[in-house]
Amino acid sequence: MTSLARWCLRRRLAVIALWLVVLAGTTLAATLAGSAYSDDYRVPGTESSRATALLEKAFPGRGGDDTIVWHTDRGTVRSAEVEQRMTAALRKVAALPGVASVDSPYTGGRGSAQISPDRHTAYASLTFDGATGDPEPAQVEKVVETARAAADGNLHVALGGSGIASSQESSGHLSEIIGIAVAAVVLLVVFGSPAASALPIATAVVGVGTASMGTVLLSHLMKVADFAPMLGTLIGLGVGIDYALFIVTRHRRGLKQGLPVALAAERAVATTGRAVVFAGGTVCVALLGMLILRLSFLNGVALAASLTVVLTVAASVTLLPALLGVIGERALSRRERRHLAEHGPRPDTPTGLAARWSALVERHPKLLGTLAAAVMLVLALPTLSLHLGTSDQGNQPASSTTRQAYDMLARGFGPGVNGPLTLVAPLGSAADSLAFNKLPDTLRHTPGVASVTPSVLNGSGDTGVITVVPTTSPQSRATSELVDRLRTEVLPKATGGSGPAVRVGGMTAGYDDFAGVILGKLPVFVGTVVGLGCLLLLLAFRSIGIPLKAAAMNIAAVASSFGLIVAVFQWGWGSELLGLGGAGPIEPFLPVVMVSVLFGLSMDYQVFLVSRMYEEWLATRDNTRAVRVGLAETSRVINSAAVIMISVFLAFVLSGDRVIAMFGIGLASAVALDAFVLRTLLVPALMHMLGGANWWLPTWLERLLPRISIEPPEEHEPVVPLPTAPVVHRADRTDEPAGAVALGR
Repeated sequence: MTSLARWCLRRRLAVIALWLVVLAGTTLAATLAGSAYSDDYRVPGTESSRATALLEKAFPGRGGDDTIVWHTDRGTVRSAEVEQRMTAALRKVAALPGVASVDSPYTGGRGSAQISPDRHTAYASLTFDGATGDPEPAQVEKVVETARAAADGNLHVALGGSGIASSQESSGHLSEIIGIAVAAVVLLVVFGSPAASALPIATAVVGVGTASMGTVLLSHLMKVADFAPMLGTLIGLGVGIDYALFIVTRHRRGLKQGLPVALAAERAVATTGRAVVFAGGTVCVALLGMLILRLSFLNGVALAASLTVVLTVAASVTLLPALLGVIGERALSRRERRHLAEHGPRPDTPTGLAARWSALVERHPKLLGTLAAAVMLVLALPTLSLHLGTSDQGNQPASSTTRQAYDMLARGFGPGVNGPLTLVAPLGSAADSLAFNKLPDTLRHTPGVASVTPSVLNGSGDTGVITVVPTTSPQSRATSELVDRLRTEVLPKATGGSGPAVRVGGMTAGYDDFAGVILGKLPVFVGTVVGLGCLLLLLAFRSIGIPLKAAAMNIAAVASSFGLIVAVFQWGWGSELLGLGGAGPIEPFLPVVMVSVLFGLSMDYQVFLVSRMYEEWLATRDNTRAVRVGLAETSRVINSAAVIMISVFLAFVLSGDRVIAMFGIGLASAVALDAFVLRTLLVPALMHMLGGANWWLPTWLERLLPRISIEPPEEHEPVVPLPTAPVVHRADRTDEPAGAVALGR
């Protein structure tokens, strides 16, 4: 690491130029190629995915759930005024570019099915050109504007469906800007130097920007979920700024000790830079643990997020030292440089709140440890009611047109109309067709079924489809129970075991199948991630207790953060006030991604905290002193890093994307609990209580383990002391002691 830092410092302009060329090159390539992200989260092999595949093959033109919905407060939708007004509006929409057809309830024999029983709500089916992709946002906006122009004081018009929703999503750039701005303020407060404050942000932006463009290119090589770019940016900005913060802090400490700029930067990279590489490696290991799930869209998420972490780490240990060489002693504030010139270097001993807090934990480890454990337990309790499912337009903010359309349809036609079940079956004989055609009569008498359409066969007659509307909403547990009852009881009994193999698909069926696969693989996944993390810490700290405590703390952070996610998103505590829409289930893939990210981020703080304690333990073999000194010297920078990461994560709540908001709140709460409750309170309290047992390792295992060093002790070369000669006064400079060149000036 020392050689790498020295090389980057000597060729700093070339290193900076190289990073900018790479960023520009990937940006150009990504712009020319365009993105190919996927919103297909189906799990191959499940019944719902087989139903969807069969439906798409037999009915290639079927699909598209976009609708124009209108509702009247007074009178009915059949009144002459409303019918005339909406017919004209639908005609205008049908003539717009990008619109293939509009199926009005006022024309044709099937129109009555599109009018609610109370005749106060109606809808028209809307089909855009290009059934294989989302319509252009500008076209959708024009459709929305044209349709909603028909509304008045009595007539309410809204539009819903996946095509409409795709154009209503807000950009995440505002959240990125806010997160970076807050991080800049925190860094300025911590460092007091504008130049030093700019470096972590510049490093993170270059690393994350390059990774973001790389993710665009990656989407052409494999399936990458559409939320992967923003998730990667969220993680990359958080860890990138934090990693650079740790290195710059160590560099500034070297400058305050009187080291020349180049030597201070070399030592910062050789010591803290090694810890950064190790911490980034643990994050990547945790993220790549998603590969064992063998879910194609999560593979892309894992690789994209890992690419972001790798590039931010690379920028921290190459670009950052080059930038440190450029700004020189401006890494210190003017006051710090003046103090150094006048009084010389002084020992950097921890004082103030950090030292007092460390002493307090040492005096009352049992009391404070119990209090911290109680806080984590209370916050984790809501996790017991976790309900996995997928958000739909009913969870969007009440002000969105898609949410309004969803609510209108639910009130007029029943909540199940927003998530009908699709029964699909291959028909190999006339007997199969006859049995399938009789199914609607059986299904209409099934509890939980609101309505059933007649069976429809494709052109060749070898595939049939029936649409079942439940009495409950798509996200209701009762709808999930209906899906299970249809699959295990109703359909096998109706077909007698020898009829057509009927597959149950649709929104809720897909959600349930997805959640079932995830939950089935979650124990193996968590065990793998925890085991790999413990192995890395075992190698680094040569202790049994340190990895076990880290695993317990990480699980506590995950459980407590999920408790907050359940309270906000599933129970709806404040979700509407935050602009996050109504209450609903938690995304099935959220536990997997959150566990990966949180285990990686938690390891970061564990590494930076315990590595200093370990260094002191090796030097003194005094556990009490090691814990006290390690906490006092690292708590301030860990807390500063946590504030930055929390700010970045919370800023993504403003992205307008419910899934990203879940990640933002979950990660922010986990980091806050990890930094302010676990690492600076519960972990040191436990280590005080365990004493020397913290560092116990069986002798036989000691001999077997390879030796690695996260953060080796600094080389304490003698620094040229400032002479006690009289101050030399120069007319063109601030007074400074002669020989100040020894400080790298």
